[in-house]
This record gives sequence, structure tokens and C-alpha cells, in this order.
Amino acid sequence: MSTPSVTGGAPAFSADLGDGTYRNPVLGADWSDPDVCRVGDDYYLTASSFGRAPGLPLLHSRDLVNWTLVGHALKRLEPGAGFRTPRHDCGVWAPSLRYHDDRFWIFWGDPDQGVFQVNAPEIRGPWTRPHLVKAGKGLIDACPLWDDETGEAYLVHAWARSRSGIKNRLTGHRMQPDGTSLLDEGKVIVDGDRLPGWFTLEGPKLYRHDGWFWIFAPAGSVETGWQGAFRSRGFFGPYEERIVLEQGDTDVNGPHQGGWVRTQAGEDWFLHFQQRGAYGRVVHLQPMRWGTDGWPVMGDEGTPVAVHRKPALPRQPPAAPATDDDFPGGRFGRQWQWTANPQDGWATHHSGDGLRLTCVRTADAHDLRKLPNVLTQRLPGTPATVRVGLRLDSEEEGAGAGLAVLGDAFTWIGLQRGADGSVHLVHRFGESVAERERDAAHPRPAPEGRAHLRIEIGAGARCRFSYDVGDGRGFQPSGQVFAATPWRWVGALLGLFAVAPTGGGHAGAATFTQFRITPS
Repeated sequence: MSTPSVTGGAPAFSADLGDGTYRNPVLGADWSDPDVCRVGDDYYLTASSFGRAPGLPLLHSRDLVNWTLVGHALKRLEPGAGFRTPRHDCGVWAPSLRYHDDRFWIFWGDPDQGVFQVNAPEIRGPWTRPHLVKAGKGLIDACPLWDDETGEAYLVHAWARSRSGIKNRLTGHRMQPDGTSLLDEGKVIVDGDRLPGWFTLEGPKLYRHDGWFWIFAPAGSVETGWQGAFRSRGFFGPYEERIVLEQGDTDVNGPHQGGWVRTQAGEDWFLHFQQRGAYGRVVHLQPMRWGTDGWPVMGDEGTPVAVHRKPALPRQPPAAPATDDDFPGGRFGRQWQWTANPQDGWATHHSGDGLRLTCVRTADAHDLRKLPNVLTQRLPGTPATVRVGLRLDSEEEGAGAGLAVLGDAFTWIGLQRGADGSVHLVHRFGESVAERERDAAHPRPAPEGRAHLRIEIGAGARCRFSYDVGDGRGFQPSGQVFAATPWRWVGALLGLFAVAPTGGGHAGAATFTQFRITPS
């Protein structure tokens, strides 16, 4: 259920400065834990998607700066029953993307189940169903390597202490070349506890270069950490280590966890994330070279660059992942994800434009964090204005729909059918520790059951809400400024939803039109 963006012309959020340079971040929203590979003249990137569906986003570029979202590798999370309700911090953690034997491969760790993989002959699929390569609790951040010199295959992964009681270690395995299973019980090949000052070692990416096995892995935690590099003549070690990228005197906190790629022109580049609070983990592009001592040098001699020359690749038109949507025929673009595995009937197709969401009956309408039927996309990482039109087509008392900013705390503005049969404009919020939402502003009449909704997102992800109910007054402010908050590992999300109280029968629907995000 995806369509191209309706955006025309140059995208508003492109990192391409148009003069042969780019600015970081190249992806200014929550594309967490990126990994990248090159196939011919094309570059592909995937990222963590946690408990949202579809998962494993797939991005494409031809210059490492201008990226578009071309699809997802994971239609639904498995087991399906386990993700019928939101599990915002679970699911797909830190995937690795590789191209081997004329196929794309993605490996990832689900911290509650183990290491999975999917593969496909083309980036747009068809992708296989998830295959469990190694079962176990706390197995995360898996990465494969096929050694072209020997024909052997390997896998490395990290550990989540919350599930396994283990952290700060990397475990290596020999793997069947077909990627279906492992050939041994595994061995700790890097023990961060034995490295003075190293902690929270995770996110390994495995490579072969210049006769060495290389593991690029971050440590020091997501907000304050650094990027490490490890090398050994043999896969099982022993490994030497070095810090190759850290904050220094820049404003890029915790620059780490990502992937190395070599261009067809022979240049080396490194894509990694930076944790930015409610905006999530934005993606930076660093120049990279191999020093005279054989170790990688990233950024500006080991610190992140803010503006830099673009890679020496053919010039490309500015591009960025789509945000806007007219929902032609009731279909939504590939930038949208549900907060859990979707069920049939949540969104219905029709002959016109606009997203028609069924008012799903639920006992959890008072807490958007518990709803699986919220259609979301990433919060923009720069000041922006979000607009959408809404019509409530439900006669059910208590039915409602709206536009939300969703995180560990949430707020939404929208329409609700009252006990007197009329429709009101409502604005509500829920604090991080609260079990139920509260009014953020007094309800106001919406006589025609329609409204235009607006969120102005300023610095620090501070959100100002307003509405226009067609009474000639234009947009009116609503409620207090709301500071968006992330989940534990996930940035805040924008969301569209429609709900109704529990009961029997169809509860009607709501229609959203002309979703737009523009720079402020």
C-alpha cells in the first residue's frame, strides 16, 4: 500500500547545498543505526525499524548525499501475534545490509528472539520471510561477512544486557555460506571489559581489507560515545583496537555506529548516526581514508565534519525521503508505518483522494501509545510546519480522529463526536508517567465535522498546535507548547489515527487529506 510522494521540484530537506558540497546530517530524521552497501553505481541503506510495520526501510542514492525511500524489506514482524500490539522498543535492532551471490541480504537481531535474515534478488524484492539464524535472548546488531578469498562465511553480533545479562562483548561464529545457520557455538572475539575505558561495545560491522579482518564498532553509549575500529589477521582474533571518530570540539555528540562504503571512484566514506533527543538518530556522512599505518581516518582527522565536498560521483538532482501525501485512492506512501502489524480494514481504498481510516473500536483510546492502528512517519529534524485536513465521518458517540506527536509522552489535536451528537475540535495530551490523556485545551465546536490541523515544530522539537474549523477566523492557537519526547531508542513520531469506544458494529471512519510538511 504505497505511492510516490506528491512533492514536486527540489525537496525541502535535501542536504545537498548545490555547490558541490553537502551539510550534515544527510538524513535529518530518525534513520537509526544505518548500514550501507554499494552495487555498481547505486548505494543502498537500511536502518532500525523496531516495532513498526512495514520494517527495514530501504533507501537509495547515487551520490551518498541525496537519498530516496524505495521500500521496505519486512512486510510484517514475526511472530505476527507477538506484534499485534505496539512494542515500540523491540523488534528490528541495528540491521546489516550486504550484497553477495547476486542477492541483497539483511541480518538483524531481535533482542527477544535472536538473529534473523531476509534476502532478495533486487532491492525492491521480493524479499524472503524472516529466517531465524540463531535463537537466543539478547542477541543484537548482527553482521555477516562472506570472505571472497577463502569462501568461508562469518557472523558477528553484540549483546543486550537487558535480556541476557551480558554486554560490552562481540561474539563471532562461522556461518553456512547460504546464511541459514551457524557452524559453531560462537566465541567472544572482542571483550570490551578488557579494554581500559571501553564500555557499551555494540553495533559491529564486519569487513575484509588489506589482508585484515576489520570490525567497525561503537562504544561509550549512544549520546556520549565514539566509533572504534578493530583489526586481526584471523577472524577469531586477537584484535587490536583504536578510536577512529569522536566528538572532539564539535557539536556532534556520540558520533558512531554505521557503515563503511567504497565508491566506484575509489573513495572511502562512513555513514553513522548522532542521537538528537526527540528527533531520534540522524545520519551523517564522513569522508574516510586509510592512513599510512593502515588504520582508517574518519572525518576531519577523527572528528565529524559539518560541511564537506561531496563524493566524486556523477552529479545528482537534490532528493530526500518523501514526507507529503495526497493519499490517492486511499493509499498511503511508503514513508508511513503502523505502530504494530496492521490488520485488514484499517485503511480502505476508494475512488478519490484522501486517507480513509476506520474508527477502530478499542479500550485504549485514552492512550495513543497503546494503539496499533496509528499510521506514523518520522518527526522532521529541522523546524517545520505540518498540516493536514480532517473530516470525521462517524456518528458514534466518542469516536474521534486526529494528528498526533507520539513518543513516551504524546499529544494530539483532532475531532470527536460528543454525547450531544455534535462534533468538537479537541486537543489532548498524555505525560510520560500518566496512564490517561488529559485536555490540553477546551473543546470547541466544529459544526461541519471538518478541520484543518497544524503543528509548528520549532527548535528543540517544541510543538505549537493550531486549527481552522472553517468559521472564517483562520487558524487559531490551541493549548500550550508541547516538547516532543522520544521513546527509549526511537525518536518521536508524527501520527494519524481514528478510534471509537468498544462495542458492536462498524463505527464509521475519518478522512485525512493533503498531508504536508514544509520548512519553517
